[in-house]
Amino acid sequence: MMRKAALVAFAAIWALGGCNPRPPKSVATPRASAHPRSGATPLTLVVTGKGTAERPIHVFQQVHNRIDYDLLASSFESRGPQNDMRSIFRNARVTFSDARGSKITASAPQAVVDQTADAVTLLGGVVARTAAGMTLHCDRLVYRQAGATLHGDGNVVITDPRGFWATGSSFDSDTSLTHMRMR
Repeated sequence: MMRKAALVAFAAIWALGGCNPRPPKSVATPRASAHPRSGATPLTLVVTGKGTAERPIHVFQQVHNRIDYDLLASSFESRGPQNDMRSIFRNARVTFSDARGSKITASAPQAVVDQTADAVTLLGGVVARTAAGMTLHCDRLVYRQAGATLHGDGNVVITDPRGFWATGSSFDSDTSLTHMRMR
């Protein structure tokens, strides 16, 4: 009987040992090279569109339930990876609005919306007007969404209906053109 009990105990230990195998021996893994392999090239999207006189291309940026800028154009081309696009608009008209309600509407042969820089740049001879009647002419106008600021350069001329007239090579201002620095 003792021999039978020892045999049963041995069989039980052997069976349980099979259920709990020993961990595998460690296998050497290859080391990471000092020069990692280049990953896949990010997907670059190209999107184009053409509007008509009756139905122009319409793009706007909304921030906290207010329109930051509203852009109309005859055509566009966008390039870049998703959420990092750079879009070029032809025959553009853009209305910029700040949190206080000030607006300025600018027209130019070309507008560039750059998501990386968080900016809208108008090029090729810009003409802009505020609701108060001030007029701005410059070669290039950059709107920075952070702070709702404008920077213009190249043949800057600013006038208002009361006879104010200023010229310079560049300026920085808010969207109402009331807090301006001209150089």
